[in-house]
Amino acid sequence: MGIEIAILVLVAAFLHAGWNALVKTAEDRLMVLASIALITSVAGALMIPHVAVPRPASWWAIGVSTLLHYLYYWFLFQTYRFGDLSQIYPLARGVAPVLVAIGAVVVSGETLSSWAIAGLAITSLGICSIAFFQDSALGKNPATLFFALGTGAVIAAYTVSDGVGVRLSGSPPGYIAWLFLFEFPVVLFAMARRRGRFAAFFRYGWRQALGTGLSSLVAYGLVIYAVAFAPMAAVSALRESSVIIAALIGTLVLRERHGLQRIAAAVMVASGVALITSG
Repeated sequence: MGIEIAILVLVAAFLHAGWNALVKTAEDRLMVLASIALITSVAGALMIPHVAVPRPASWWAIGVSTLLHYLYYWFLFQTYRFGDLSQIYPLARGVAPVLVAIGAVVVSGETLSSWAIAGLAITSLGICSIAFFQDSALGKNPATLFFALGTGAVIAAYTVSDGVGVRLSGSPPGYIAWLFLFEFPVVLFAMARRRGRFAAFFRYGWRQALGTGLSSLVAYGLVIYAVAFAPMAAVSALRESSVIIAALIGTLVLRERHGLQRIAAAVMVASGVALITSG
């Protein structure tokens, strides 16, 4: 993986951890997720007139990824009802790189170097270990484990779909734009569920909505662009280095416990990331 692509993915990781922290701490998580979808879809609509239309061969991937994103929003909403950011976020993100590596081999025949495979294993192990310290909500409520693992599986599925689709598209910006546009049904769903509160949320919480939405769309856009030029599993593992940031946010900002253990596990993640980028 080139250093330029690695930097883009690390920027995406930082932004991703930030907006997940905002979702976790929000009073109305549905409205925050709707704000992400609104800003993302508006960005897609603004991009479409200025980018090439994706090739027909890639439209199936746009459709599949869109449906998976709707499922991802639902899993994410449910996941943050049950556990700490610094526990469930690492588990959800930790299983994804391994599943992406398997999916990339099966779907596109993509392979990694021995160093990258070792880095992938270390990264995923370090990520998942953050979730399983003592007093974890994962051990007390099976639903927490189900939704965290389900979120990771959906992340892996849309990562592989996007990796294949953006390469077939002939136009990464065009692929990203149309994928962004199709986020809008999430906004319609939130409007139907919240009715009169939708406008009030944006009137008084527009700063949070704007910050969360922009962070999400830039993070996701950068990752899609990266998988057009680098192995999907390597990009996925590097993106999940965001757990280091999430662990720090959970410990230092949200005052969640066991910070030293989680930070130690984060060092393990960083070591794995170094092997991936060197391989």
